[in-house]
Amino acid sequence: MYRSNIEKQRGLTLISWVIILVYILFQAVIAMRVIPVYIADESVKTVLKALPTDVEAQGLTTKRLKILIEKRIRMNNVYSIKPDYIEVKKGRGENIVTINYQPRGPLIGNLEYVVKFHHEVKVPLR
Repeated sequence: MYRSNIEKQRGLTLISWVIILVYILFQAVIAMRVIPVYIADESVKTVLKALPTDVEAQGLTTKRLKILIEKRIRMNNVYSIKPDYIEVKKGRGENIVTINYQPRGPLIGNLEYVVKFHHEVKVPLR
């Protein structure tokens, strides 16, 4: 009996498998480099979300509040946030905390990633 070419051709060729594996490996390398940046950012967001309701943070001077934030970020093992990235301004009855930073790092070869984060929270003065 005669079989058509379509029935004979089943599965992927070796080249197709190689292309799929290279694509999956490329995605895995990107994920391994970038996901830790987002995990560290979640720790920063957690620290900032707790500030408005934290009795210890309320009523502090801008300098002391900045030191408190730095300590809490370090306690969460986030060392990519430098003190220069944290800005505390005095507002009407509140301190405004802003954290701006852009982590960057190597991706593959001479390619780099850059991720920009901006967080702001208002801490009442009591």
